[in-house]
Amino acid sequence: MMSQPKNRGKSILVTTLIFASMVMLVLSGGCGGNGTDVSSSLQQMIAQKWSEYGSSIGYPSTGGAALYISSPKGDYFVSTNMDNASPDIHFRIASNTKTFTAAAIMLLRQRGQLNIDDLITAQIPGKSIPYIPDSPGYNIPYKSSITIRQLLGHTSGVFDVTNDSVPEDARCQYAGKDYIGTQDPAHQFTFDELVGVVAECNVSYWAPWQNKYHYSNTGYNLLGKIIERVSGISYSDFITENLIKANNFVKTTSPHLATDTKIPDPFPVGYSLGGGTLITVREDNLSANVAEGNIISTPSELSTWIRRLINGDAGIDKKNIDMMKDCTIPEGKNSCYGLGVMHLGGIGYGHNGAHNGYLSLMMYDPADDVSLVLFFSFLNFDNIGDEMNVLLSISTEARKILGY
Repeated sequence: MMSQPKNRGKSILVTTLIFASMVMLVLSGGCGGNGTDVSSSLQQMIAQKWSEYGSSIGYPSTGGAALYISSPKGDYFVSTNMDNASPDIHFRIASNTKTFTAAAIMLLRQRGQLNIDDLITAQIPGKSIPYIPDSPGYNIPYKSSITIRQLLGHTSGVFDVTNDSVPEDARCQYAGKDYIGTQDPAHQFTFDELVGVVAECNVSYWAPWQNKYHYSNTGYNLLGKIIERVSGISYSDFITENLIKANNFVKTTSPHLATDTKIPDPFPVGYSLGGGTLITVREDNLSANVAEGNIISTPSELSTWIRRLINGDAGIDKKNIDMMKDCTIPEGKNSCYGLGVMHLGGIGYGHNGAHNGYLSLMMYDPADDVSLVLFFSFLNFDNIGDEMNVLLSISTEARKILGY
């Protein structure tokens, strides 16, 4: 296996501009007996678009694409150039994880165990400790002015140590460096460590009261810490017991140890292109991405998850889901971000994600009851924007083929 690239820890929300072997499977009969025709059209479309994209960047047969779409007209799965492809194939879902983290926060709110409008320095209801530790390692800029809601919606201004290099003018040993990339591939990352870099370097995007949007994985690391302090158990244990097992998911996991690097079988080998160099991705250390991008799942379970979540059937009631869906700050021409959930016009509510070897999108539109999960086993770090446009193009075209 080739070594991981410098940006192995990236787990990114990709909204840029918001806009060989093949496998085809019809999961249930389609509209008026024409399920085979729909599947054939979906298969032809995804194969053509993926081939065109691969050829355009000089990698016509590297990596593949898989699409699972569920609608009142039928459930369909198609893929192209991807081994072991099925609705139960595993992949690293990256920032789609944030829907689980946000749901966990809202579940704790629903239970009366926290208030999302509390400052993160406030005392936890019913406990004698604050939401975040009162220690030097958590003395991030403006911490006494940041609320849990702002962390959920990326309006806190918390510096993202996962996606951005520490500014060169920062007065700390990591100035000008990609902190994640400087660590050994087998390093065990923790919430305390990642937030500690922000505190030590005293870096921030802006004051939270400016009500600006800037995506921050580190903000979700803070939410993971809050979940642990409020619940009294680890982030992964809380997610597993209250969201994964509670929804009867058996193929979704929340790895958090540096030694837990493998994806369960079956899975497609991933590929990453960075700096003009292509690497193969099989194993990866996700400990830097806990709460913001560490979960592994499958198209079928993600489709069920986002459908249940948005409909208020995943354990979080409709009142709290409506709060998650409410988005007022645009992050693109056709999108906005609520509380751990983004909205794309014409596609619905959900999230996307990019991690070494994989780019994905998970959406559900309650207006027409259509859920869609699409992922690529190839990530082009050199131009994620163009690749994301292909992801969106396939998604919108798939809905059109089904008549939506």
